[in-house]
Amino acid sequence: MSRPGFVVAAPVAAAVAEGRPVVALETTLVTHGLPGPHGLRVAEAIEAVVRSEGALPATIGILAGGLRVGLRADELKQLATANAVKVNPGNLAAVVAAGMTGSTTVAATLVAAARAGIRMLATGGIGGVHRGATESGDVSADLVALARQPVAVVCAGAKAILDLPRTREMLETLGVPVLGLGCNEFPAFYRRSSGLAVDARCDTPDQAAAAIAAHVTLGMPGGLVVANPIPVEHELPVDIYEPALATAVADAAAAGVRGRAVTPFLLERMRTLTGDASLRANEALLLHNARLAARIAVALAHDPTLPRIAPS
Repeated sequence: MSRPGFVVAAPVAAAVAEGRPVVALETTLVTHGLPGPHGLRVAEAIEAVVRSEGALPATIGILAGGLRVGLRADELKQLATANAVKVNPGNLAAVVAAGMTGSTTVAATLVAAARAGIRMLATGGIGGVHRGATESGDVSADLVALARQPVAVVCAGAKAILDLPRTREMLETLGVPVLGLGCNEFPAFYRRSSGLAVDARCDTPDQAAAAIAAHVTLGMPGGLVVANPIPVEHELPVDIYEPALATAVADAAAAGVRGRAVTPFLLERMRTLTGDASLRANEALLLHNARLAARIAVALAHDPTLPRIAPS
């Protein structure tokens, strides 16, 4: 299960081989998405939630050129305190070859999870089509990775800072199914609804697992999105959310922020402009998504008809 630059932790490899439930976790929330030590604390809490639901967390990151699936507690702390590069599929190989340390975006985490034979991934929100993409061409690699990698991603929709209608349309174009967990509309990260339809509604983790299993057994390519709205009590009020988002987007444009720097910049501006309300909402939805992903992983593990992804 190991090769130069790619290492799957023994507990993760054993769980995958035995068909036990595993949930992959990304690490940009530790180094770029949440401020300082808070990111590490939330990542540890997410792992605890996954374990509490009977699944094994497999947090993924790069340490000294090693793409590691299933970071130990000390390795996660090492990553959190390092000057980590934000890694997507475009720079993944170069970061590994250079012996650097990096945190994995959803796209890079999908690549590693699929290589390790993991079917489920939990995150906050996926990347998508950025505002102004008709001029800039800025579209997240998350969307292409979802179309290529056979992994289901539980998220609170796409990040609210994005062009949500174009993101939803791109998912449709790429053939990535969007399942709504207890909802008929695609969530908008800090908000429970975007006004955009999902492809199908599932009201329980078992129903979501059945849809994922059907996707796999039908030989459909790529992965799926399981859209899980932020809990009602943590949803940002419109009168806080809308002006903060408008200001954050305008600030990014004025500062000329581009590429991988856009999302961290906008999330930090949202945190400042909302008086940390967006940070609390972000943490709540991350934990909420991890719990659902673990429950779906458990349901999938109990399905004897589901083909396994062969680790490569």
